[in-house]
Amino acid sequence: MIRIGVLGIGEAGSAIAADLAAAGADVGAFDPADVPTPQGVERYASPEDLVQRREMIMSITAAVDAQAAIAQAWTELPRGAIYADLSTAPPTLKQDLNDTATLRGLAFADVALMSTVPRNGLATPTLVSGAGAAAYSELLTPLGARVEVVGAEPGEAATRKLLRSVVTKGLTAVVLEAMEGARRADLEDWMWAHIVDFINTADADLMQLLVDGTELHLERRIVEMESAAALLESVEVSPTMSQATERYLKGLREPDNGS
Repeated sequence: MIRIGVLGIGEAGSAIAADLAAAGADVGAFDPADVPTPQGVERYASPEDLVQRREMIMSITAAVDAQAAIAQAWTELPRGAIYADLSTAPPTLKQDLNDTATLRGLAFADVALMSTVPRNGLATPTLVSGAGAAAYSELLTPLGARVEVVGAEPGEAATRKLLRSVVTKGLTAVVLEAMEGARRADLEDWMWAHIVDFINTADADLMQLLVDGTELHLERRIVEMESAAALLESVEVSPTMSQATERYLKGLREPDNGS
């Protein structure tokens, strides 16, 4: 039975820890916050006690806490174990964590969760890189994890996740801005249906058409976004994303951008 220690049992950590336990792993966890302990998971009073005799440590914290998480139990981390960091962090931080883990004789895995964890738990599509990536996949795939090894260097998984975030989080902000404008214009139901239909019918050909058409229709698209921003302002919605799009398109006029 694989022995796994989980540092952080918030929303994501709790779902993953519970699924690991349900799949037959011996799962222990530590979290200083007053959060519920997942079913089948043994709660520890300190990270030092948690990490002893574990084959893998999974740090499921915010990026700002990632360095503190590995430092808390550094002297007790068992040499040869896998240290997997699942935080959404820049590649430079993943590389620093790798350096810290390597000093302790740990195999570091940079893990990027590529979908919503509460919905998927351990089966969340995952990218992993680093010296411990292959071992991470070998240990967790039989338990139900969906893992793709993308490279041997820490930060390779994080880079892919953050590039995806430009799209997913940017899209979310655009949708929120459009929906607020639609609500003020009494078009909320129509706008939501239109957005859902657009996303459902989008394919590779449409995406290529949108990208390729930018240079050809650049000036028209700039004017269109100026009008969209003006519309939002007229219904007292701050056009943050619309104006950002307008500025980006105007920047494509510059020779250095290849336009």
